[in-house]
Amino acid sequence: MSRSNLEHPCFARLYSRVGRWLVLHGGSRHRQRLLAPLTGRIIEVGAGNGLNFAYYPATVTRVLAVEPESRLRSEARRAAASAPVGVDVVGGRAEQLPVRSDVFDGAVLSLVLCSIADRQAALAELRRVIRPGGLVRFYEHVRSPSPVVGRIQDVITPVWSQFAGGCQLNRDAAAALRAAGLSITDVDQFTFAGVTHVLGTAHTDNPAATETTSMPPPV
Repeated sequence: MSRSNLEHPCFARLYSRVGRWLVLHGGSRHRQRLLAPLTGRIIEVGAGNGLNFAYYPATVTRVLAVEPESRLRSEARRAAASAPVGVDVVGGRAEQLPVRSDVFDGAVLSLVLCSIADRQAALAELRRVIRPGGLVRFYEHVRSPSPVVGRIQDVITPVWSQFAGGCQLNRDAAAALRAAGLSITDVDQFTFAGVTHVLGTAHTDNPAATETTSMPPPV
C-alpha cells in the first residue's frame, strides 16, 4: 500500500476530535462493554489514537496495538503511557500483521472494518495470529437498516470515503466476519450518535453456543 493510502493527516485530526467528543457523550460505555470480556494477550487492529486503552480490564496482561496512520499512532503512544495495562503501539497494516501466528488470546476490532480495503485478507490475518479458541470483540458502525437511510449511505459513500480515510458508511461488519469463517456468538445492534452500530463477539473456531442477537426493528 502506498504512503498516500496510509497517511490521512487532515482526517486524523478530525478523527481524534470527534472520537474524544463521542467518548464524553456516551461512547465510553460502549468501549467498556467491548473490552470487558477480554483476558490474556490481546491484539487491537487499527487502534487509532488509543481511545480504547483506558478501558482495558485488569484481566488483560498485554495489548499490541497496530495502527498504520502515523499521526494517530503518535497519539496512541501517548495514550498508552497512562493505560491501566501494558500497551505496545506499532505500525502495520491489518492485511499484514507484524507478528507470529497463534500468539494472542483475543483481538479487538473497533471502528476499523469500515476503512480496511481488503477486509477478508485482514480477517484471515487476524485468525492467523489468534490462538485456536480465541475470541474477537468487535464494535463497528454499519449500514442503516432503514431503506431510506441505507440508500443515502450507498450514494454518498464514494465521495465520503475520499475525505474520511477510506471509511465506508454502508458496510456489514457481521457479514464480513462470518464470510471470513468466524463464528459470531452474540451481537447487539443499536443507534449511537445517529448512526447504526453493532457490538459483539466472534470466535476463531465454531463453539457450541448459538448466536444471540439484540437488534431493533428497521425504521
